[in-house]
Amino acid sequence: MNESGDLSPCWQWDRHLPALGHTAVDFERRVDHDRLRKYRLARARQALANSECGALLLFDVNNIRYVSGTKIGEWERDKMCRFALLAGDDEPYVWDFGSAAVHHRVYCDWLDPEHCRAGVVGMRGTIPPSFGLMKHYAEEIADLLRQAGVSDMPVGVDYAETAMFRELENAGIKVVDGQQVMLDAREIKNCDEIHLLNQAAAMVDGTYHMIYEELKPGIRESDIVALANKMLYEMGSDDVEAINAISGERCNPHPHNFTDRYFRPGDQAFFDILQSYQGYRTCYYRTFNIGRATPVQHDAYVKCREWLDAAIELIRPGVGTDEVASAWPEAREFGFPDELSAFGLQFGHGLGLALHERPIISRVCSIENPMEIKTGMVFALETYCPAADGFSAARIEEEVVVTDKGHEVISLFPAETLPIASRY
Repeated sequence: MNESGDLSPCWQWDRHLPALGHTAVDFERRVDHDRLRKYRLARARQALANSECGALLLFDVNNIRYVSGTKIGEWERDKMCRFALLAGDDEPYVWDFGSAAVHHRVYCDWLDPEHCRAGVVGMRGTIPPSFGLMKHYAEEIADLLRQAGVSDMPVGVDYAETAMFRELENAGIKVVDGQQVMLDAREIKNCDEIHLLNQAAAMVDGTYHMIYEELKPGIRESDIVALANKMLYEMGSDDVEAINAISGERCNPHPHNFTDRYFRPGDQAFFDILQSYQGYRTCYYRTFNIGRATPVQHDAYVKCREWLDAAIELIRPGVGTDEVASAWPEAREFGFPDELSAFGLQFGHGLGLALHERPIISRVCSIENPMEIKTGMVFALETYCPAADGFSAARIEEEVVVTDKGHEVISLFPAETLPIASRY
């Protein structure tokens, strides 16, 4: 975005996408956080203007961060203790947890300090509605809507506690779905967001190299998860959301977790690393074998890679998500009774401040309800193929940035052929 306030995302597609260092320096243009915050707020304002809503009331911490540039730690992600309001042309309001509101007034100079307010509603029901906090804040929000001149328009709410919805309605506010408005805003990333996503992927590149070196009999799935957590936090991750570590007979069907199972010679094993750098997330699978691999394990990997490459080859502006989903096999072709049972196995999903943004690509929802792939989208594509032995499986995932003419892959740990760790 430039100083005049337009929505220019400042892409330079003729250059390789940067993944520069973490620190700020005077000799390179790295992430410009002021530009990032202005771009995100302008995108939210534009999405609001394009909707039926006069305001957005946000409880989703990803949306709060997108609009206000505030974050108080991963501990608050599931607490439902913070909220923000974007009403008309007014500056955003943020109600935050106790002293965090005072902190914002001191350190968040891009916000109006009078709009940084202490507040809390239900904290997932632990503060009962009968106490009156929800009623109090619903009435305060209704008053701010009147001041902004949008009290006669619907308010888009992303999600909230049931009792909060009722108090908003009791205060005369018409509530509609605001999450779709925010997803509209967040689907196109500017250069700073892409830089952060690429930096996050670079951290996972290094973590997979460590995993490749550590995989051996006598090591457990949980040991790899612990080592990866340690390395990622040392590299600057602000949230290691989850690491899937699945091996041996656990590979099929995919359980989406990890255990204390020991790796054994000949195991096929796959991993997913979900973490964030300055809020921007990764979802990045790799498959390895321990010591050796059977022909059917190799076959599963080759087929998994072919399905993934077929989807990646299609990625460019203007393509529909139905075209991408159609490149993948139907559920019955790889051993599942229907598409819902196989949901998430041949899959694509947007990446940003949330793990799942637009576009979602799946045979479940994309064939009949396609979305257009656009320049500036960033998403992950992941495929899964069971092996003919009945228990092994391959799982591979790549993160892609949609450029002006095609795409660029930013998940760079080698995965063209099946890596064999601790080769005998």
